[in-house]
Amino acid sequence: MGRNLASLSAGLLFGFGLALSGMTHPQKVLGFLDVAGPWDASLLFVLGGAVGVTLVSFRFILRLGKPMLAERFIITRETHIDRPMILGAILFGIGWGISGYCPGPAIALIASPNWELLAFLPAAILGAVAEKYFELRSQKRAMQTRAAQPQKPAAQDDKPDSESPSEGSCG
Repeated sequence: MGRNLASLSAGLLFGFGLALSGMTHPQKVLGFLDVAGPWDASLLFVLGGAVGVTLVSFRFILRLGKPMLAERFIITRETHIDRPMILGAILFGIGWGISGYCPGPAIALIASPNWELLAFLPAAILGAVAEKYFELRSQKRAMQTRAAQPQKPAAQDDKPDSESPSEGSCG
């Protein structure tokens, strides 16, 4: 119950901040993204504020050892940039540039929907579902490849490999 209330409170605060900063207005976002036209640089303050708070607070938060309402921090150790990541970033940028909506502000606007939002949200949901589908398909293919490879018999004194905390994607 505590986690749900904390999540709801954080989401409401985040949505309020997005609305207050103008991030829920596609014209303002598109004005920021249009650096070749009449550029609206005011969202740089939003970006600067978010980066500044993160830079200062992130180091202190991670020193806590674990979050207040969870067993552990979940921080990816993945640093590999691959084709799906690049394609996903390109698609995200194109969608943001066309619509002026980023997923966070779009969800905040559910309280006062318009036709653009009603077109954007299904497309965003479809994109998320497609990403999950391709991820699961890729994992299944990798498992089948591993299963098809011949296994060498293990010697009696061989110990199973164990993953060190720095090697996993979640620590």
